[in-house]
Amino acid sequence: MSNNTIRENIQKAIGAHGAWKMKLRTAITHGSSEITPDKVRCDDQCEFGKWLYSPSIDPQTRNGKPYQVVRRLHAEFHVCAADVLEHAVNQRAQQAGELIEGEFADRSKILTKALTKWKGELTG
Repeated sequence: MSNNTIRENIQKAIGAHGAWKMKLRTAITHGSSEITPDKVRCDDQCEFGKWLYSPSIDPQTRNGKPYQVVRRLHAEFHVCAADVLEHAVNQRAQQAGELIEGEFADRSKILTKALTKWKGELTG
């Protein structure tokens, strides 16, 4: 897999995961969501997750620290997003709001930073 392909997938992931805050805020406002917390919790269901777990990523990349760190942070991001959504769909807007502004914001920032760092380390 070329570094350009990896860079493209990372860039898409940064945008897609940034959009989650808006989706979660909508769920908090409406108290409902088209997607379930259980599905959100699975980090291999979004486009980036499907790519991250796909066999198209070579073993050298998989064994590298940037991949390992991003994979872990991505999974943690999904668990936290699912927790926010769980509160939202169970009419616990205050708890969801506190979580989205606290832990979710932190995890989102850390994941974006790791993705950006990985992207910057790619050569070619």
